[in-house]
Amino acid sequence: MKTILNAQQLAITLQRLSHQILENHIDLENTVLIGIQPRGIYVSDRIVEQIKRQVTAEKIQYGKLDITFYRDDVRQGLHTLNQTDIPFTIENKNVILIDDVLYTGRTIRAALDALLDFGRPSKVELCTLIDRRFSRQLPIQADYIGKSIDSIITQKVKVFWNEKDGRDEVSLL
Repeated sequence: MKTILNAQQLAITLQRLSHQILENHIDLENTVLIGIQPRGIYVSDRIVEQIKRQVTAEKIQYGKLDITFYRDDVRQGLHTLNQTDIPFTIENKNVILIDDVLYTGRTIRAALDALLDFGRPSKVELCTLIDRRFSRQLPIQADYIGKSIDSIITQKVKVFWNEKDGRDEVSLL
């Protein structure tokens, strides 16, 4: 196991990502943030907390999206359902999708399909903590990247969260 980001590096990376989002969406007036269930919400929760330190909480529209039934691998067994919570319209909004690891791109494709049930956004951007850049199966690129890594297909990136795992860390297994 190799540590990619320790707790301090992870905190700094999340702070940088939130600042980059605010640079491009300074007042968040027409922007919504949506975390992808299940693992992307840990990243999005932290980013939203960082953004709350910069702008008033009322300006932040934050939702969580379950993509279980939009995945193309759903037939491979039972999946645990998560809660979708998007209490606002995304019609003509700038949507920032947030996930932990960008690997093949299939999760993001499923999220884009799921988003259309909530309206037609004017723009969709992707924020990811880790980009496994040479493993894409679909032409999907992130707009905000915490860290890009090169890994082989047999390796696995594991993101540990204090709330769930008792520590903050990103490791390559």
